[in-house]
Amino acid sequence: MDTSTWYVIAIIIYMFTMLAIGYWSFKKTDEYDDYVLGGRGLHPFVAALSAGASDMSGWLLMGLPGALFLTGMSELWMAIGLLIGAWANWKFVAPRLRAYSEVAGNSITVPSFFENRLRDSSRVLRIVAALVIIFFFTFYVSSGMVSGGRYFESTFNGDYLTGMLIVAAVTVAYTFIGGFLAVSYTDVVQGLLMFGALMIVPALAIFSLEDPSAIFTYATENSYATGGVIDANPDYFNLIAGVSAAAIIGNAAWGLGYFGQPHIIVRFMALRNSADAKQGRFWGISWMFLSLVGAVFVALAGTVFFTQTDYSIVDQENFETIFLDMAQAMFHPLPAGLVLTAVLAAIMSTMSSQLLVVSSSLIEDLYKIVAKRDINQGVLINLSRTAVVAIAVLAAILAINPSDSILGLVGFAWAGFGAAFGPLVLLSLYWKRLNAPGGIAGMIVGAVVTIAWGMNETTSGWIYEIVPGFAASLIVTVAVTLMTKPPHAEVAAEFEKAEKLAKLSAKDENIDFEDAAEKV
Repeated sequence: MDTSTWYVIAIIIYMFTMLAIGYWSFKKTDEYDDYVLGGRGLHPFVAALSAGASDMSGWLLMGLPGALFLTGMSELWMAIGLLIGAWANWKFVAPRLRAYSEVAGNSITVPSFFENRLRDSSRVLRIVAALVIIFFFTFYVSSGMVSGGRYFESTFNGDYLTGMLIVAAVTVAYTFIGGFLAVSYTDVVQGLLMFGALMIVPALAIFSLEDPSAIFTYATENSYATGGVIDANPDYFNLIAGVSAAAIIGNAAWGLGYFGQPHIIVRFMALRNSADAKQGRFWGISWMFLSLVGAVFVALAGTVFFTQTDYSIVDQENFETIFLDMAQAMFHPLPAGLVLTAVLAAIMSTMSSQLLVVSSSLIEDLYKIVAKRDINQGVLINLSRTAVVAIAVLAAILAINPSDSILGLVGFAWAGFGAAFGPLVLLSLYWKRLNAPGGIAGMIVGAVVTIAWGMNETTSGWIYEIVPGFAASLIVTVAVTLMTKPPHAEVAAEFEKAEKLAKLSAKDENIDFEDAAEKV
């Protein structure tokens, strides 16, 4: 059999595994809350790997190694910021949000939590939050489809559009069928695939070199990549030299985005109780740290591997295929195909999580408001499934002719959520005085500043748009809150109730969480 046939066999095995998990999840999903949030019974290990896999996406295996390979270790500030941000998210947001979302009307989406937390009877807060989710996630899902298309280009020398559509179709299928449980458990499989591939591929590439230690010096002294198209960079390994303070701050500021990512924090809402956040933090940060180390070594090994061998890099512009090209060069086609499925895993895990969050917002946060009536559980599930397909079609249209790199598309959406939702999430959990006018104003300003800054070539080239967006949102939220009436006493009482529930759960991991929520 030829190489492509082996790859196809490996991918078919993977695709059918994902669909099988989707079918299993379908049998476990009886009610709308199960489809959207898995009945709030997610094990911390599943939540951790699900959050990690849906967070890292295709850029961990493609976008990030490509950026490190092309620019140098100055891009490590991004990885450092992400690691710190993820740790802080699990530490400070996860336990409080799990408790507060239970107390605040059993909220099952991020927009519904905002509305219930701040008692916004106007529904403006919930509607605006849902629109922000739909807008930015459309770009985010589109980035996943771009990754899928480039995957097929590199792996099979195939057609970009065909590959994009295949990846999109299978992802939509298992998300459509199984909902939150399908997304979470496929993420676990996908997270383990990503982790294994990031450990194995760079290690084998390094040991295949005549002088493995050359990876720490080669790019500083020699032109590198296929045909030496990238000039030697004496500061390749220097985190500071040649890098502006704005660039360092901008890259590290990626960590701020964690507090506002709906597809990540919804995993916190699905935990069994607040105490699970501690175990989830251990698994999640361990997985993330080792995966980022693997991505760094993919880039380092690539500087020598693709210069001193006859193997070439398919993507000669952003160099986002170096992981794919390296895996194909070193393995027999069948194990290579299994390793390459890690990229599909990264792409599909993120897309499925995002599609589910968008469909939930469309139905739970927009349609149910317009309908103004009780809707049958089965109808709600079917409407959510329809929404999954609709958003996927729109994202696919945007991905047909991508105008930016994978990392660029991800960065725009990441900044949008971080600025619009990040300050609001933190203040909702830790500031009793916060009110609805402040929340609405801050969210809108954060989104607008991010979009305006990111679309302006002058400003976006100076510093990453999440920095001004997050700062503007935080300032406006606090200022408007202080200039308007404080929340009603019942809002303050609920805040204290959520705070108490989180503390009780932290002390007793075996506490009956729902019963405790009713008693505090």
